[in-house]
Amino acid sequence: MKVFLTGGTGNIGQYVTRALLENGHSVKLLTRTPERIPAYLTMPGVTPIKGDILQLDVLQEALQGCDAVVHIALGWGNTPVEMLDHDTRVTAFLAQAAEEAGVANFIYTSSTAAMGSLRDGMDETALLIPGDLYGSTKASAEMYLLGFRQYYRGQGLYGDKVKLRRNIIRPGYTFSNPAVEGGSSQSDTRFKEMTDAIVRNRDITVSKRDGTQFLSARQIAKLYVRLMESDLNEEIFLGLGEKFVSWYDIAMMALELAPDYKGSVHCIDEAASHPALYNVSKMKRIFNLSFAGDEDLRAHVQWNMERSQREMEGKANDNVYHVW
Repeated sequence: MKVFLTGGTGNIGQYVTRALLENGHSVKLLTRTPERIPAYLTMPGVTPIKGDILQLDVLQEALQGCDAVVHIALGWGNTPVEMLDHDTRVTAFLAQAAEEAGVANFIYTSSTAAMGSLRDGMDETALLIPGDLYGSTKASAEMYLLGFRQYYRGQGLYGDKVKLRRNIIRPGYTFSNPAVEGGSSQSDTRFKEMTDAIVRNRDITVSKRDGTQFLSARQIAKLYVRLMESDLNEEIFLGLGEKFVSWYDIAMMALELAPDYKGSVHCIDEAASHPALYNVSKMKRIFNLSFAGDEDLRAHVQWNMERSQREMEGKANDNVYHVW
C-alpha cells in the first residue's frame, strides 16, 4: 500500500516509517525539514513531502493516490482556539480530504491524555475527561473522526455515507532512540537528566511511585502496521506496555551501566502495593501484541548514558529533541 504519513520523522513516526517499509509498503513522508534527516532523501520506498500540517493544500495534494493515511504529527497552540485550529481542525480536514480522494484507511494518533487522569483498569471504553487543552484537543479530534460516518445534505438530513475506515491509537509514554542518523527522541528530557547526573557523580532523587507503562516507538509501530493492514473500522487501541516501571527502576538500570558511580540515589517513597494500570488487553486480544518494554528501556538508558558521557568529555551530540 501507498501510505501518506504525517510526523514521520518524529519520536513515533520514524519507527512507523521503518515498520511500513519492512512490511512492503511505500511512504509519502510529510516533513517540515527534509534535509534534517538525509537518510530519508535516498531511502527506497520513501517520498519526502516538504510542508507542515497547517498547509492544507499540501496535505490535500500529497494524499492523492494513497491507500492509507497515518496521522501522527502534533499540532500545537497556546490557547483553546489555537489548539483547536492547529490540531483538531487539521485532523477533520485531513479525514475529509482522504474520503474525497478515495483513501481506504485513516489512523489517527490520539493520546491517553484524552481520557484524563488514570483510573485503575481504564481501557478504550473509559469516559473521556481530559485535564488540559492537549487532552481536549485529542478527545475532540477523536469525536470528529468517529462521528464522520456520513455527510449532510441539509440541516438534520443525512447524505452520503463515508467509506473511509477510521481508527485511533492512544499512545502513552513512548520513547525512542533515533531510528536513522539525524532522527529524533521523545521531547521529555528526564532520561538525559538522570544519566547526566550519573556520569558526573551527582546525587539523584527518584520515586518508586512515579512511573508509567513505558513503550518504545519500535514496539508501538507494530500496532500501527497491524491496524493499517486490517479491515477494522471505528476502533480505538491503547498503545502502552503491560507493566508499570518506575523512575527508580530506570535509575537502577542506569546504575548497572555505571559501576563506578560515586553519587547517591535517594528514593523519596516506597513502591505502591498495586500501582494503577491501564488495561491494554485489547491490543493483545485483537492483534496478539503485548510488550513488557524492559529490553528497549535498557537500550534507551544506555544510549542516553553514552550521550551524557560524550557531553562530559566536551564532544558534540546531534539535536534529537525535535518538537513542534
